[in-house]
Amino acid sequence: MTFDPTTLKYNEAGLIPAIAQDATTGEVLMMAWMNVDAVGKTLETRRVTYWSRSRQSFWIKGETSGHTQELVDLRLDCDRDCLLAVVNQVGTACHTGRRNCFYTSVLDGTEVELMKPLD
Repeated sequence: MTFDPTTLKYNEAGLIPAIAQDATTGEVLMMAWMNVDAVGKTLETRRVTYWSRSRQSFWIKGETSGHTQELVDLRLDCDRDCLLAVVNQVGTACHTGRRNCFYTSVLDGTEVELMKPLD
């Protein structure tokens, strides 16, 4: 069956959450948003392209930082309202300089930073 990005369930802003996962380690790297055109561009170029809500423009991961995400596989969840981008990550995924964006743990009501920025 041929995939059509318009068949996904986007929110009222026309966006769908996209989770990036490292293809080698399985590590969850980040979550960002895509619109229908970003999904299409990602599939066409194999470079993960998100939609920047703050800039209201496309954001090709690594375009300015060099920390790119090459698409290995794009997976749909069962409700077609969330995407999993399995990627080859080059460099850090988080804008803070950390390997992934999920570096803060909350245990027993206390926030604990699990990793420092990479130098």
